[in-house]
Amino acid sequence: MSDAPLTPPYNFDDLLDIMKRLRTPETGCAWDLEQSFETIAPYTIEEAYEVNDAINRGDMRDLSDELGDLLLQVVFHAQIASDEGHFSIGDVTQAICDKMIRRHPHVFGEETQRTSGEQVSAWEDIKASERADKEETDASALAGIATALPALMRSEKLQKRAARTGFDWTDPKDIFDKLEEEMDEVREAIDEQDQPHIEEEIGDFIFVAVNLARRLKVDPEVALRKANEKFERRFRAMEQTADGGEKGLAKLSLDAQEALWQSVKKAER
Repeated sequence: MSDAPLTPPYNFDDLLDIMKRLRTPETGCAWDLEQSFETIAPYTIEEAYEVNDAINRGDMRDLSDELGDLLLQVVFHAQIASDEGHFSIGDVTQAICDKMIRRHPHVFGEETQRTSGEQVSAWEDIKASERADKEETDASALAGIATALPALMRSEKLQKRAARTGFDWTDPKDIFDKLEEEMDEVREAIDEQDQPHIEEEIGDFIFVAVNLARRLKVDPEVALRKANEKFERRFRAMEQTADGGEKGLAKLSLDAQEALWQSVKKAER
């Protein structure tokens, strides 16, 4: 690390130097020196979502900026690890290069070319083999699916892994029967006024809904995000249409609000 002034254009090595300076005791930044893996992990997740948001908006300038923020998080974690003697950024890049080459033998080895679907299947097989090589004690088909994933995403991944063993509905239409069954169980739990039971049955219903989406080749996370956007768009239109705006909407009866909602839906068509 050099103390010389940094001048543009900057490159990856400059970013590493900046992070080292920020984490240098006595001369660095007090806030950066206080951070740990645990304290910056939420920022890492937040930056990943902001990358996704920029992609959804098709804003390439913002995407470039957000990818930089996400890259900073990787460098930040690696610098903390280096400071604590665990590993360096070089170990991080070495490990991911090894992994990508190992998991693409049809590109970097002598295996024949694969279709996208074949690669997805082979990828999971290679990951399972890697877990076996590490002598991980969890031999389940569900091993390695992070518990920290968003629940909707983890649900889909669990179902995909289970399906690889043959544990899956043969016909997507059968899932509708299961949805009706789960809805009946929700109603029963409501009748019992048992809140923990209601929560359990609602979870089961959502889990089956995710399964239906998966079988119909719909990403449930994307579908729900679009549903959220549609609801927000229509609700804001209701507020704008109501006399008095937001406050005017709150003064309307539920029937009047429903009529306004239907009006907004019709206008969208």
